[in-house]
Amino acid sequence: MQTFNYLITTRPHQVRQVLISDLHLSPQEPALVQAFLALLDDCLALPALKRLFILGDWFEIWLGDDMYLSLLKEKRSEDEQMAHWLTPLIAKLKQLRINGCEILVMHGNRDFLLGQPFCNLFGGELISEPYTLTVGQQNYRLEHGDALCTDDKKYQLFRKIMRNRLTQWYLLNKSLEKRLAIADNMRKRSQQNNANKAAYIMDVNDEAVRQAITTSDALLHGHTHRPDIHQATADKKRYVLGDWRLLDKDTRQPKVSAVIGAVTDDQHSNDRLNSNNLSSDDAEFGLFEFEFFIR
Repeated sequence: MQTFNYLITTRPHQVRQVLISDLHLSPQEPALVQAFLALLDDCLALPALKRLFILGDWFEIWLGDDMYLSLLKEKRSEDEQMAHWLTPLIAKLKQLRINGCEILVMHGNRDFLLGQPFCNLFGGELISEPYTLTVGQQNYRLEHGDALCTDDKKYQLFRKIMRNRLTQWYLLNKSLEKRLAIADNMRKRSQQNNANKAAYIMDVNDEAVRQAITTSDALLHGHTHRPDIHQATADKKRYVLGDWRLLDKDTRQPKVSAVIGAVTDDQHSNDRLNSNNLSSDDAEFGLFEFEFFIR
C-alpha cells in the first residue's frame, strides 16, 4: 500500500478528495490530535483538493455541540478559547474551507450528537448516510459502517434507540455533567459486552453488505478498525478505512498510523483541476497509509 506522504509529494496536483474515519479524537489522546492537525496541513498544501470527508467517529465521544459552543455563548476570555484543544483544529478546518475545500462530516457510533452548529464554525456540512460519491464512472456508497454489523443484535437495538430524535432531544436537554455520567456508564457497559462477543459479530455481515451495495458500484466505510479491500460480490469491491492508532508509544519515536482514502485525477487535466467537476472519467479511488511521527 502506498503512503499518503508519497502521494502528496509525487502527485500533489492529482489529489482531489480525501476520506478519513475513526480518528477518535479527545484531549486524553493528544498524539491523535497532533496527527489530525498534521493531515490538515497536508490538505492545505494540496492545490487541487476539493473535498475532505470525515466518515464518523471523528471524536471519541461527543456529548453535544455545547461542549465547545458554551465557550462562545458564555463569552469566555480569548485565552480560554485559545487554550481549548478544539480551537486549533477549527482554525485549520476553517482555512481549508476558505481555500475552496468542502468539509463533509458523517455521524459515527461515538459522535451521533454532533450537530450542524459546530460544523458551521468552520464551514462544514453534516451529511447523512448513505452518501453517494461518484468516482470516474462508478458510484461509491459511503457510510460509517456500524449499520452493516447486523449480527450484533444488541448493538443494532442500541443504535436504533440512540439515533431516534426523541432520544437525542432527551439527552441534549440534560446538563453536560449528567451527559458525561451517562456516557461513562454506557462506555463501561459497551466494553464489558464487547469483551464477550466473538470477533465476527462485531464485523460486517456479508448479506448486509450485498444488500447495501445493490445499487452502487463499490462500498466504502470505517467503524470495524479492519482496513482492507474486499471482494464484496463478483464485480464489486468493499473498501474499509482504518482507525487512527498510536504505535510504539513507549519508544523514542512513537507514531500515529491510519489507512485513509483518496480520490485522484490525471494531473494533465488542467481544465478539470480548475473546475468543480469531481467526477471526471480519469478519477480513481485508492487506500493509502498515513503516518505521523510524534515530536
